[in-house]
Amino acid sequence: MAEDGSPHDEGITNELFEADTETEPGGTNVQVAGLDVQPHVVLISSAVIVLFVAITLLFPDRAEQGFDWAFEGVNANFSWFYVLAMNVFMVSVLFFGASKYGRIRLGGVDADTEFSDLSWFAMLFSAGMGIGLMFWSVGEPLFHFADPLFGAEPETEAAAETAMAITYLHWGFHPWGVYALVGLGIGFFTFNRGLPMTFRSVFWPLLGERIHGWWGHLIDVLTVFATLFGIATSLGLGALQINAGISFIGPEVFGVAVPNGTGTQVVIIAVITVIALVSVGLGMHEGIRRLSQFNVRLMVLLMVMVLLAGPTLFVLGTFPQALGNYLVNFPELALWTDSYGESPYAGWQGEWTLFYWGWWIAWSPFVRMFIARISRGRTVREFVFAVLFLPPLFSFFWMAVFGGTALQFELFTEQTIMGTVFEAGEEVAMFELFTLLPLTAVLSVITVVLVMTFFVTSSDSGSLVLGHISSGGMHEAPKNQRVAWALAEGTVAAVLLIGGGLAALQTASITAGLPFAFVLLVLCYSLWKGLDGEYETLESDKFATVVDDLVEKGNVVTEETGAGVVTDIQDEGEGESATEE
Repeated sequence: MAEDGSPHDEGITNELFEADTETEPGGTNVQVAGLDVQPHVVLISSAVIVLFVAITLLFPDRAEQGFDWAFEGVNANFSWFYVLAMNVFMVSVLFFGASKYGRIRLGGVDADTEFSDLSWFAMLFSAGMGIGLMFWSVGEPLFHFADPLFGAEPETEAAAETAMAITYLHWGFHPWGVYALVGLGIGFFTFNRGLPMTFRSVFWPLLGERIHGWWGHLIDVLTVFATLFGIATSLGLGALQINAGISFIGPEVFGVAVPNGTGTQVVIIAVITVIALVSVGLGMHEGIRRLSQFNVRLMVLLMVMVLLAGPTLFVLGTFPQALGNYLVNFPELALWTDSYGESPYAGWQGEWTLFYWGWWIAWSPFVRMFIARISRGRTVREFVFAVLFLPPLFSFFWMAVFGGTALQFELFTEQTIMGTVFEAGEEVAMFELFTLLPLTAVLSVITVVLVMTFFVTSSDSGSLVLGHISSGGMHEAPKNQRVAWALAEGTVAAVLLIGGGLAALQTASITAGLPFAFVLLVLCYSLWKGLDGEYETLESDKFATVVDDLVEKGNVVTEETGAGVVTDIQDEGEGESATEE
């Protein structure tokens, strides 16, 4: 990385591949009070966010009615669009990874990876869906078990099998497909084309220099809204679950009863946002990286403890059976649109699948910038298949452990938690499950700590991404800017809880994700144009000539390996090398 914070130094990538533009990242910024901001994006975004917060707090009843109207409108008119769009995203990213473009390296042929494989995986997974897995892994299978799709009789073994397959649909390949697509887009155009690390950059093949004008400002404003509300949804869910957990363990651990309500949840958001600010101050390597590694280790510990304390053999059998059922029925699950409104399932898709699809799309600007930021040096094929398959496999096993354990108790024992969960909400589901297992208090404390650290990681990562957008794509935004966004995330999450709780969070996700879904469809074409241009350059005589010149200067080493010819390119004056497949 260059000393000025740009993606790379002068060299072969700069000479042959970078976009022909004179506008530098942050070149149109203004400096105010220690901030370095793109004025159009920040002023418009800030004005709308402040207006939203003010209306929700001053007119809560009207706000709640507005949330209901928006939720019903999207469900009634755009369910088909969400379903088709999510499948297009997944197919597109599979094509990019499996095709000839898979050998292209993010950052160019002279790029090195910044993080180890373990750190990379831990960070992308923690940012991707840590809080969501904690919140829904017990409650969602139980809800589908009690109200199954496709003709299964409620609360039967067939209903349990269907429940796990539907849960896998919502937490499987589709969300990580949209993450991989958008992360690939921003990583490629930032590192390979030297463009600003903002979403406007992915439209360079279509808009050219116009990405620096009002078209680009509009794209980045939409990105800010989608990112902020996507993050706020996760933070709101985290606050609900932390409150449920503290209320559950309060008398035993703290010796006092902790109330479960909106006031407590707002206080929780405030306290953990302050903790997130400390992580912001520590930076990427000392803050997010260390917390992400801690999250994954603690998550694995919790999962193993529940696996061993619960019905171990049942869970180990549930995992492959549920995965097989999901894969066999994948086309029907992925393309089902609830189009027959008078069916017994009328309205179901809006409450579940559309909420998730909107959440993942709204969450994707944040995750894609973050995983792009940490993925420099990875090939397109390595990036796509690692992001698309490794996290879902972990999620599948996690759901089998927690959801499968809950279903085993409901099916084969007299002990049940469904009534309590349905009455109190999904946020209590995991803690209710722990009452049926040994070490209830220990498991509950670990869960509360884990949700808190996921909360901090999400807030810190989100502020990093919003800092990139609001600074015109600068590789390192000022810390004050990240602090301001961390505060904004916490504020919006608290306001959504005040304005309608879980229903408001769901509405924020699907409404923020809808306009962005249209943008992502255009991204599929734009990314193809960019990758195709890069591939043609790699195959060109000009590229071969540059490599030959570097060989003569001793800056390139080629050797035969089991995978073919590997070329090490080291730029002049550069102490690092990278490989090109």
